[in-house]
Amino acid sequence: MEKLHQQQQQQQLSLAKCSRQRCNEWIFRDVPSDITIEVSGGTFALHKFPLVSRSGRIRKLVAEHRDADISRVELLNLPGGAESFELAAKFCYGINFEITSANVAQLCCVSDYLEMTEEFSKDNLGSRAEEYLESIVCKNLEMCVEVLQQCENLLPLADELKIVSRCIDAIASKACAEQIASSFSRLEYSSSGRLHMNKQAKCEGDWWIEDLSVLWIDLYQRVMTAMKCRGVRPESIGASLVNYAQKELTKKCSLWNPSSQTKVDLISTGHERLVVETIVNLLPVEKLAVPISFLFGLLRSAVMLDCTIACRLDLERRIGSQLDIAILDDLLIPSFRHAGDTLFDVDTVHRILVNFSQQDDSEDDMEDASVFESDSPHSPSQTALFKVAKLVDNYLAEIAPDANLKLSKFMVIAETLPSHARTIHDGLYRAIDIYLKAHQGLSDSDRKKLCKLIDFQKLSQEAGAHAAQNERLPLQAIVQVLYFEQIRLRNSLCCSYGDEDHKPMHQSWRISSGALSAAMSPRDNYASLRRENRELKLELARLRMRLNDLEKEHVCMKRDMQKSHSRKFMSSFSKKIGKLSFFGHSSSRGSSSPSRHSHRTDSRVIERTCASTD
Repeated sequence: MEKLHQQQQQQQLSLAKCSRQRCNEWIFRDVPSDITIEVSGGTFALHKFPLVSRSGRIRKLVAEHRDADISRVELLNLPGGAESFELAAKFCYGINFEITSANVAQLCCVSDYLEMTEEFSKDNLGSRAEEYLESIVCKNLEMCVEVLQQCENLLPLADELKIVSRCIDAIASKACAEQIASSFSRLEYSSSGRLHMNKQAKCEGDWWIEDLSVLWIDLYQRVMTAMKCRGVRPESIGASLVNYAQKELTKKCSLWNPSSQTKVDLISTGHERLVVETIVNLLPVEKLAVPISFLFGLLRSAVMLDCTIACRLDLERRIGSQLDIAILDDLLIPSFRHAGDTLFDVDTVHRILVNFSQQDDSEDDMEDASVFESDSPHSPSQTALFKVAKLVDNYLAEIAPDANLKLSKFMVIAETLPSHARTIHDGLYRAIDIYLKAHQGLSDSDRKKLCKLIDFQKLSQEAGAHAAQNERLPLQAIVQVLYFEQIRLRNSLCCSYGDEDHKPMHQSWRISSGALSAAMSPRDNYASLRRENRELKLELARLRMRLNDLEKEHVCMKRDMQKSHSRKFMSSFSKKIGKLSFFGHSSSRGSSSPSRHSHRTDSRVIERTCASTD
């Protein structure tokens, strides 16, 4: 900051020297000067009359020292320095110059300082600059941005004169209007005659994103806040934040390179920290308004720059709400703060996972009946759980070789997600095996504790075969693997003879649904039970219909028996009985006579159906 201040002072001195040289070209050469004005280290040899006729401040100074015949005046803290005073002096001398967006802010501020108002002269500099600002600048977004850029060196006076606020309001209004116009241009009629938005058409209402990236962070924050209030789309706000952050923070390339694991010199400036914290505060509340990779980049910057705890927690919460779309490189956050610690920041990842898990629990507690009526096998939250579980297993495998990674930190990451998040434990087994290989000094109790995380029943055949021969596993774990492998082998042998055992279709359906429910969350398990209940009710309805048919046949048989006792009647009776079937599944499977086991199973289904109906 001190170096920047020195550069500004040197620039002002050079401008004062140039202004002094130019001043000698346009002042009256034939009339000797009678007053010298000192501004920011520069001197201007001028005449009292032109200055007094336009400037109320100089008129008062000269009037106060009339007896002393003042010949030298020093103007302290004049906004814009020597360059602004030169323009004001030219105006006093009647020399024409062009008012532009590059100097209108300076002219407004210097005219206020020198009191060049209508009170002292008609069509004075103040009114001329104000008219240009209102009629020209505030109707053009690019010019407003340029004026704001000039106001950065004119604060706080430019703010007091409401130059900044007027430009900000004009930018927000213009951007919002152009975005609405762009949205209308993307409307089109479909083949059915309905009006809809063409999402493939390029949105041309966000061209201002690049222009705003030149502003200082404080003015940029005020512009973004005004745009939010005006209703600019969250996607546009997010795109502007990404563009601004990349311009201000990519000087430290390691912040935005997820694969970089080298430690960075912590020579960070207060400006960079302010940029990160301000951008985090400006992030839209809507999900997917910014890429998740950008959120991870901000989090790396916040950790490295030692931003406030509130800033980091806000980023962790935002990332946790959409963790299912993250990739492995995103989670590999280098450990910046502690030398000799783990290579990656495991604690931050753990907090992100906790945020994700808590969000999932809150969704599971919803009492919306429509959720359970869904026919999809997995709810969106369950699908997100599966994706995050796979991501976590890959992350554990990536950090497992780290010699400084403690067992407690490894286990707390693995245990963060609920048990139903993993239907297959192959990824978790692979990560634990890598950890055991890299940490061969673990005690037997620690190895047992680590292997308890694995449900060996959920290992695939290939993983189970590997685990059965893995000498790094405890003996109890190998015994469990062999036991479940034996059960799997026995079930596969039973399935190979499935054609000889004519089991009812509904029995196999019940077995498969029970196996599926073990891998489901409580919400999906409940949905599966409700679907099963509906199936049983339908089966009960079919049974009642068949019972009614049987009763009708029985009435007909009594009537026929009363009419005739011939053998012909008995043969027809046997044929009718043979056509009736209580369970349609047995006939569909090609079995003419159900086995005893099938009859017992069918009786249990009837009992269960009656119980559920009651």
